[in-house]
Amino acid sequence: MKFFIAHLATETNTFAAAPTGLGGFEEYGIFHGDASSRAPGGTGAFMRYLRDLIEGDGHEVVESVCSLAQPAGRTVRCVYEALRDEILADLRAAMPVHAVQLLLHGAMAADGYDDCEGDLVAHIRQMVGPDVSIGIELDLHCHFTELMRSSTDVIIAFKEYPHIDTEERGLELYRLLVDAASGRTRPVTAVFDCKMVGLWRTTREPMKSFVQRMQAVESQPGVLSVSLGHGFPWGDVPESGARLWVVTDNQPALARALADQLGREFWDLREAIQPAATFVDEALDQALAIGDGPVVLADIADNPGGGAAGDSTFILRRLIERQISNVVVGVLWDLSAVQICKDAGAGAQLDLRVGGKCGPASGQPVDLRVTVRTVVENHTQSALTTRERLGTCVWVEAMNGLHIVLCSIRTQTYGTDAFTGMGLTLHDKSIIVVKSTQHFYAQFAQLAKAVIYVTTPGALTFDFANIPYQLRSLDFWPRIDHPHAFD
Repeated sequence: MKFFIAHLATETNTFAAAPTGLGGFEEYGIFHGDASSRAPGGTGAFMRYLRDLIEGDGHEVVESVCSLAQPAGRTVRCVYEALRDEILADLRAAMPVHAVQLLLHGAMAADGYDDCEGDLVAHIRQMVGPDVSIGIELDLHCHFTELMRSSTDVIIAFKEYPHIDTEERGLELYRLLVDAASGRTRPVTAVFDCKMVGLWRTTREPMKSFVQRMQAVESQPGVLSVSLGHGFPWGDVPESGARLWVVTDNQPALARALADQLGREFWDLREAIQPAATFVDEALDQALAIGDGPVVLADIADNPGGGAAGDSTFILRRLIERQISNVVVGVLWDLSAVQICKDAGAGAQLDLRVGGKCGPASGQPVDLRVTVRTVVENHTQSALTTRERLGTCVWVEAMNGLHIVLCSIRTQTYGTDAFTGMGLTLHDKSIIVVKSTQHFYAQFAQLAKAVIYVTTPGALTFDFANIPYQLRSLDFWPRIDHPHAFD
């Protein structure tokens, strides 16, 4: 059996001012069929995993484009089209194939394209015809669209947030494609529009149990897969929002019944699963009251993984004003500060302007007298199942033991080694502030005495009812109390 594989992903915040250009993909590498060999521990980690899986079963693999970009505004049209067309050209050269397996995001939008993933798979379907099995794996913060559904055989989304199950879902999709391509199964999909907008953490109840509920349903006869696409709240596209879908083996009525049942169960959880966030001073008060740290504060509104700049100073400023000591803050994106510290060198003392450079959502810059402790070129951090580049990083220390890590490649904080790899210790700190909404949790929760999610006037508003959508329907909860007819 011959598999064609590719990986193209970015998550588009349509409210972000800065577009996603070619440089955003180049930062992580644009690989032309060789990511599995050239970057097996980084950008190409999933391609390496998939290649080993497929070839281990004796099948043939044709590998195409592998690239991703940090979330920002809409992708520049010519950039998306060039990447799409290269995938299509590689597929044309590889034909005939038996199956196509893609790792995409599901919330990628470009100039002129509200649904890049749907556009890509529609072109693929047109090229390979109706008899080739096509499967796509999506981030759970995807927009599940009708064009995606009608152009593929199977769609599977991550179940966990943080996304610790990328490979597990890849294996699941691969096995379903093998069965479909060999004629053993005929996947059919039914979807339930939950009419909800939010951000739901699967590390906490009742979401944790709902994930287990979906997995239990997958063990029922005839059921192939169950997915919940949470949607990406800051993507203003027509088919955004939470959707639950069920894939069965040629049993459309069963798929429909289970999708409706599980979708309604998820709807009934809406009040209990809303994310709680604390204002800055209250969060600091709570952290200080705990005393025996470290307490992790998640700067959820300034998460580069959602399209924010990653340079806001709202929490940093209050730490300084309140003279709170023994604190780590990072990873904060500041190209000019990194360059100044790099030029000065480790051990230098200087006046440094930090953060607050990308607009109102970044707050005002903070001026500090700092000592440059460490400069690390080509720094990386562990990021769930792979490693992610941070570029040139510097660790500076200000008065009262305020430690700040600055990076040159904009990304959220995933791993503790973003700090420890600079020479910092974490277990002895009172507070650790991370620029992340949830992915930090996989590692930081293990050392934290407590985790507090902090809201600021940053770029990612969690007032979901009042996000200023223009393209999507406004008929959703929590904007509308009862958007469903059955309510």
